[in-house]
Amino acid sequence: MKLSSFRYLVGQGFDNVWKNRVMAFASFCVLLVSLLLVGIAVLFYVNINAIIGGIEDKNEVIVYLTEDTSDDRLAQIGDELRTMNNIASVQLYTKEEAFEDLKTDMSDQAIVFESLGDDNPLLDAYRIRVSDISKMDETLKAAEQMPNVDSVRSPDSFVELLTEMRRVVTIVAIAIIIALLIVSMVIISNTTRASVFSRRREISIMQSVGATKAFIRFPFFVEGMINGFMAGVFATLLTWFAYDSLVDLLGRFDVLSTIGLGNVIPFNRIYVIVMLSYIAAGSFIGAFGSVLSTRVHLRYRAANM
Repeated sequence: MKLSSFRYLVGQGFDNVWKNRVMAFASFCVLLVSLLLVGIAVLFYVNINAIIGGIEDKNEVIVYLTEDTSDDRLAQIGDELRTMNNIASVQLYTKEEAFEDLKTDMSDQAIVFESLGDDNPLLDAYRIRVSDISKMDETLKAAEQMPNVDSVRSPDSFVELLTEMRRVVTIVAIAIIIALLIVSMVIISNTTRASVFSRRREISIMQSVGATKAFIRFPFFVEGMINGFMAGVFATLLTWFAYDSLVDLLGRFDVLSTIGLGNVIPFNRIYVIVMLSYIAAGSFIGAFGSVLSTRVHLRYRAANM
């Protein structure tokens, strides 16, 4: 294709957006709504995962050591725990610290501690956090087998709840996203077909003067890409406004911080990815849908001539 022809066809695509502004606006609105539905569903899933991850970070495993553990062995166990896979953090929790915390928590039972005198019945321990709770069992088994480890206490029911929650959220989110994609593609396809059908006379004239199929389809390709690009830009702006407004609203409730609201991803950290995804998806769907609908229309006319 010559450069002059390319410029002409691109210019025709831009002109067609204005000449057929009613159908172009309809296509724009359909693309915008479709992008918003899918984009918001994806962002919701990503943030639910981040919140669950924040809750996971709050779980803690206590590794109790035997009473005869020496100071050297105590430090060595800490180093061994830090080198294990799936261990995010390791913190020593001495029996003296534990005893003082117990006194604070049971301040109304001072007589019990007075009867103990200087005796400390508690054990030295390490507080550890795992990186992936789905692998917690194998991590704890490895810790239990270490010499001088008396026992391991872990929130088993809490871990099972989080694992099941993540699995359910993933399944539901994928199902919703796939359903929205299918519905969006059907709606976009029908809208694009209606747009092409409304200009069947224009297409017939172009065919009558000997225009090739590629020559006919290219302005529709440009027009669809423009509509998709604009839909992507507006979808980004609307998502940004809605996202920040919702986060600010939820942030007013302090109780939400206990379930990891702080792990909600700020939009200014992901806006570039979101914008590029919206624009790329909108431009591709708009251009591809227009070309496909035009091709179907041309084939139908050829079969009935």
